[in-house]
This record gives sequence, structure tokens and C-alpha cells, in this order.
Amino acid sequence: MGELGPYRALLGGKFRSMAAYRTSFAIELLSNLGATVLDVVTVFVLFRATAAIGGFTLRESILMTGLTAAGFVLADMTVGNIDDLKRYVRMGTLDTVLIRPLRVLPQLIFMDLPLRKLLRLAFGLFVYAAALVANHIHWTPARVLLAVGAPIGAAIFFGAIFVLTASLAFWWVESGELGNGFTYGGRDFTSYPITVYSDWFRDLFAYTLGFGFVAYQPALALLGRADPLGLPAWAGYAAPLVALPAVAIASLVWSTGVRHYRSTGS
Repeated sequence: MGELGPYRALLGGKFRSMAAYRTSFAIELLSNLGATVLDVVTVFVLFRATAAIGGFTLRESILMTGLTAAGFVLADMTVGNIDDLKRYVRMGTLDTVLIRPLRVLPQLIFMDLPLRKLLRLAFGLFVYAAALVANHIHWTPARVLLAVGAPIGAAIFFGAIFVLTASLAFWWVESGELGNGFTYGGRDFTSYPITVYSDWFRDLFAYTLGFGFVAYQPALALLGRADPLGLPAWAGYAAPLVALPAVAIASLVWSTGVRHYRSTGS
């Protein structure tokens, strides 16, 4: 338990900086909210031109959008700042982190925990909850468990993607745009029914990389709908477990990268 003290100190410093600049923090809260609002509004705009997309109605699609929004923002708020690893490597800041007798990843997380994204998380959870109500779901114990577990599983999955893509900076400092293609690109991919994508693109991102199990499969299970693409009904209930291999792969790449790091020499 003694090891938690330094992390509490880092988090406490973050709260003190927020308290010192409250107006700035409030502005950041509101400005960050706009990104998630825009994602949801985009779905409504698309449905002004059609009654269904990929065989799904607006209510059903918003369930996937809300689930993605809640899971992604939770991951972004907790580990999303790991994207700055490339800057830490370039500037040598990582050297000071490595010499401390603490775990590297938690230090980097608590150094700049983006609490300015709290409103984004609240809005994402609101959209998800509203979609659950709007779809008149037939609740069972399994669906209640899935409704709670799905956004958590999505957050863990996206968190693993954040860590995995950030780890590329140990070998390739300018890997940021490539990483964004899988983190923010994955968010956009999972915000819609995967039936709207072409076969090869869907096979690559939805099944090979696992993004189809973030929102699409859990939403099908919650709605009680059969998968038009042929996966069995139990796939939706097991979908959050896709986060486990993602975490295992991210952990392996991260630990390999930390061992590979040889400092900037500064």
C-alpha cells in the first residue's frame, strides 16, 4: 500500500493545479464536450437522409454510438495521455520517470490525468443510458450484466489500444498519426453498425483486430437481434472478453518497449 502514496501525490498535484485555474479548467471541460456531442450529432444527421443504415434504425445505431462514446472516453480520460509518450521520448522526460522506483505506466498516467474530459464521459454515459431506454430492451439478468460490463470492456479494449499504439514510440518516435488511426479511427469505426462497411474492411477491423466486439456485438445481444453477418447470439455476451487478449498484447509490447529504451543521452 505504501507504493500508492506517490501516485496519490501525483493525482493530488493535478487537483491542486485545477483548483488554481478554475476558469481555465471550466472552459476546457466545455470545449472537450464538443467532440463527443459532434460524434452523436453526426449519426442524427445521417439518419435525416434514410430510415435505416446497414439494416439498423436510428435508435439501434445510437445504442452502438453511446456504448462507444462511454467506453472510448473512459479509456481516453484514464490512459489517453499516454499518447504523449513520443514527446517524452524525444525530450528525454522519460528518463526521469524510469529512475524512480515506481511503475512506469502509472506514473505517466497520473502525470497528466485529463480530468478536463469529465463532461465528455458524462455525456457519453447519458447517451448510452438514453439509448437503452429508447430501445425498450427486454431485461434479463444476463442483459443487465452485459449493459454494465460492455462499456467497461470497451474502455479496457480502447485503453489497451492506446498503450499498444503509444508503445511504438520506443522504436519510432514519429508514430503518432499511425496510432491515431487505430485509436480515434477505431472509435469512429465502432460508432456505426459494422454492416455498413465493405467485406474486407469489416473482416480486418471488426474481426481480426476485434473492434466489432466493442459495441456492435454487445448491442445485438442487448437488442435481442440476430447478427446479419452470422455470428451466434452468445458472441454478444462474450464480446467484452475481447479486451483480455488486447490487454495481454499491449502489456507484452509495452514491457518490451521499456526494456528496449536506451535514453536520449541528454
